[in-house]
Amino acid sequence: MKLSRSIIEKSIKKGKEVAEHFGFELPPFAHWTKEEWKNKGAEVDEIRDCMLGWDVTDFGSEDFHNIGRVLFTLRNGLYNSEKYPKNYAEKLLIDPENQRAPAHFHRNKREDIICRAGGNILVQLTKANAEGQPTQETFPISVNAVLRQITPGEIIRLKPGMSLTIPPYTIHQFWGEEGTGVLFDGIGYTISSEISSVCDDWTDNVFLEHGVRFPEIKEDIDSIHYLCHEYPKDV
Repeated sequence: MKLSRSIIEKSIKKGKEVAEHFGFELPPFAHWTKEEWKNKGAEVDEIRDCMLGWDVTDFGSEDFHNIGRVLFTLRNGLYNSEKYPKNYAEKLLIDPENQRAPAHFHRNKREDIICRAGGNILVQLTKANAEGQPTQETFPISVNAVLRQITPGEIIRLKPGMSLTIPPYTIHQFWGEEGTGVLFDGIGYTISSEISSVCDDWTDNVFLEHGVRFPEIKEDIDSIHYLCHEYPKDV
């Protein structure tokens, strides 16, 4: 079963509600509808080309509420680009308890995961070797800017205000800890952010098992918003 457009639109609506609750102001383009996009020209190319905006995915799992993500990309650059020379990116993550991405690592991206508000974020880490296989060796990770040695598969608890750095070739999953978030419709929510080097979601994600970064969508309702990879080109 494909990820349905109704789940996407419901998730964006919930993401706005959660961000508002925690006092996180989203930029104007977070609220632009498809109808409003009809009036946008080359002046918004950075939003299009750097894939800023809403990102709702189940990674092809067909199990969105367990293996899925709702993100909003606030800023990003492009590798080797004179037009978009930013070498950093920032994403807001809406974290319902226990929802996570598949275990994966990045070949190039280095990212800080910061628990911003709500409950706790649990982060599980394992180092990958040059061939992309999990290792059984301890390795250093910076937690709150303090270096510590991590054992393979260790889970680190980040309370609001805490953070850690995930270097390239570090296998990771993270999720909102059950019972710690702020309740919305009976589900605990936390918000976190990702501050990183340039994010290339087309080529830099390596999933340990099956994973599709941008899955096919079942159009069961009319869409209101474009996802970050769906924007129309300026014509």
